[in-house]
Amino acid sequence: METHDIVIIGGGQLGLSLGYYLHRAKADFLILDAEDGPGGAWRHGWESLRLFSPAGYSSLPGWLMPPPNHDGYPTRDDVLSYLTRYEERYHLPVRRPARVTRVQRGSDHLEIETASERLAARHVVSATGTWSQPYIPDMPGRDLFQGAQVHSARYVRPEDFAGQTVLVVGGGNSGAQIMAEVAPIARALWVTTQDPVFLPDDVDGRVLFERAVARMKAGPSETPVGGIGDIVMVPPVREARGRGDLSSVRPFKRISAIGVVWDDGSELAVDAIIWCTGFRAALNYLTSLDVIEPDGRVEVDGQRSIKEPRLWLAGYGDWTGAGSATLMGAARTSRDLASQLVAASALSSQP
Repeated sequence: METHDIVIIGGGQLGLSLGYYLHRAKADFLILDAEDGPGGAWRHGWESLRLFSPAGYSSLPGWLMPPPNHDGYPTRDDVLSYLTRYEERYHLPVRRPARVTRVQRGSDHLEIETASERLAARHVVSATGTWSQPYIPDMPGRDLFQGAQVHSARYVRPEDFAGQTVLVVGGGNSGAQIMAEVAPIARALWVTTQDPVFLPDDVDGRVLFERAVARMKAGPSETPVGGIGDIVMVPPVREARGRGDLSSVRPFKRISAIGVVWDDGSELAVDAIIWCTGFRAALNYLTSLDVIEPDGRVEVDGQRSIKEPRLWLAGYGDWTGAGSATLMGAARTSRDLASQLVAASALSSQP
């Protein structure tokens, strides 16, 4: 089998950040990416998706994201362009499309299977993120609903819902951004578990990253999926609040064939539900290693799996590094992880 010291599964922002540091360290590594082209999860973001921070604060190591040629924070397309050029700039060894189907233990390596080949690595970094594992709560009656249901992972543009009665479910930044652009052309209602918390207009995503670091230092904490969040006032959201489009209601009790039923028993007919209720870690290919806990996570010490020390995880949220699922956090997480991987690889290669 083709063998490397380090194989990174996932060619998104975390995989590229880590690749930068490993390339600089002259490590023997390969990046496997399931996508058809560069960009990772950003390839699937909705058309108007925006970052929460200026380009200079949303960059990978080595090269700052160029400022966009428009007003406001970078868009999805700006990020895609940057990640594509970043990969080319540092000649990172990315193999695609290479969807990993299984990782299993070998004698002195971990073996990696894709649809077309088998590889081996002394160390495997799981960096597949969460975008391919959207979460929708198991609400009573959801399977009975005859209208359209779409998760934010599959949402594309507001025009698809023009003139319809639409529920946008989920109180985080995705819910706010989607509600902001659907409300002007549809009869839209925003459903959140609590009143949304809006950050001051002059505060951006740097604050969210700093809070993530603070949470890590304070100890584990749980945030309800699709629940309360600190919403960054990117221009479309600020404009929607000014129009009065960002008021919200509390969750419905169940779903019916034609709509939703509230706690008081009243029913509202709706055409579509847009679920902005978060994601789970995409780790199905690790099942044979028996490292996935009942909560869907892997128990780690830093980024290293406790049950399988040759496995490392990064980019899934604060439990694999403060803010590691963000561009800013991926860069910081990768710097320390690369040093550990290089040291561990040198140790494991000794006779």
